[in-house]
This record gives sequence, C-alpha cells and structure tokens, in this order.
Amino acid sequence: MSDKPEVSEFGSVDPAPASDSGKIAELRSTICNENEKMFLRMRALFALRNQGGPEALDALAAAFSSQSALLKHEIAYVMGQMQDSYAVPCLIERLSDDHEDLMVRHEAAEALGAIGDRTAIDTLMQYRDDPEPVISESCEVAIDLLEWVESKRLNYDN
Repeated sequence: MSDKPEVSEFGSVDPAPASDSGKIAELRSTICNENEKMFLRMRALFALRNQGGPEALDALAAAFSSQSALLKHEIAYVMGQMQDSYAVPCLIERLSDDHEDLMVRHEAAEALGAIGDRTAIDTLMQYRDDPEPVISESCEVAIDLLEWVESKRLNYDN
C-alpha cells in the first residue's frame, strides 16, 4: 500500500475517502445530519460526487442547509467538479444569498465557472461588481473559466 494519498477520478486529493455506501438516501441522511462527525459527512459528500446525477446533486443541495460553512464550501466545490448543469440553479442561489458565508459564495461562483453553463453568466456578471472583493474577484475568474470551458467543449465537438 502506498503512503501517498489516493487521487480521485476528478484529479483531486480529497480530505476524506468516499463512503462505501452506495445508497443515496443513506448518504443524504449522513451529510445532512448536523450531529454526525464532519469526517463522515465529508465521506458522504465525496461518495455523492462520485455517483453523480440529479438524485446525488439533490442530496448535496439539501446539505446547503447545514450550519457548517466548511461543508457548504466543499459541496459547492464538488458540484463544480461534477460539471453538471443540473447544479447551476442551486449554485446561483448560494452565490446570490448575501447572508451566506463568503467562502461558500466564492466557491459557488467558481463552481459555476467550472460547469461552463451560460445560464449562469448574468448572475456572474451581476456579482462581478460586488463590493466584497472575494465575491467580485471570484466572479471575474468564474466568467473567464466559464468561457474557457465553453470554448474547450466547442473545440471538442468540431
């Protein structure tokens, strides 16, 4: 066994190994449970990311009600990794919530860029002028990333 951390299929070294549970309902219950250890919630998060699809994204989105900014930041991050347009409305909601933690809003903006879905562009443009530099700069980066992702898809299709 290697002493190096395992690299996920998404090219990242995750802070917790994905849970072995393949049942989305169980993973959703774990990630949404405020009394559960954060390590187990993170394991559920990465298992949901690895499964993908609307049901897994709905389970991740449900955990945005958590009190943990760290967990919500990771949720936005993995949604960006998944690059599924199904997550766009949820991420727009997180970015647009002025009461949300800055770390979560920042990661939601970058995730929108990583997904590369143009339906997010108006929201990103709106918050590019946010008075909070963390948000405005994240949106600026996200707009450039969205355009880059989109151009890569267009080049791939031709």
